[in-house]
Amino acid sequence: MQVEKTALPDVLMLTPRRFGDARGFFSESWNRRTLEQAGLHLPEFVQDNHSMSVQVGTLRGLHYQSPPHAQGKLVRCGRGRLYDVAVDIRKGSPTYGQWVGVELSFENARQLWIPAGFLHGFITREPDTEIIYKCTDHYAPECDGAVRWDSLGIDWGTNAPQLSDKDASAPAFADFDSPFRWEGA
Repeated sequence: MQVEKTALPDVLMLTPRRFGDARGFFSESWNRRTLEQAGLHLPEFVQDNHSMSVQVGTLRGLHYQSPPHAQGKLVRCGRGRLYDVAVDIRKGSPTYGQWVGVELSFENARQLWIPAGFLHGFITREPDTEIIYKCTDHYAPECDGAVRWDSLGIDWGTNAPQLSDKDASAPAFADFDSPFRWEGA
């Protein structure tokens, strides 16, 4: 498993090895022991989610789940291609309000680790794109929240994405009072 830092120090790119032949490939997408041997200690995962978006340009996000049920997510693309974004929303963080975006696809097999205290969103780049992600806490509707997709200067590649009513009516980042605090060095 290859582990790389992104522009946001706590958001990491994980790329598992694929072993292939004429039949296809095998890949170990998650192995706690392998990651710990590489010096990476992630929290326990308690829930897996799987989402499929039919249309290109479907944007889901920017979402968070607040304490006491804040979620870290390990995100990967099971089919298709998407642009995945994480935004630091930990008050007091030196990277507060900054974002990083990466392409995740079936082809590149990359995974993005997004800790609690970050917004998460993605936009699909191919039809019938699937996203699969592990979560560090169970879904709690009373802790569910969103920030408007176009209020942080993120280049999503379109000005007219397919949105849910929730995402279309989410508050702008400038009006958002984050429930997260940075506990850094």
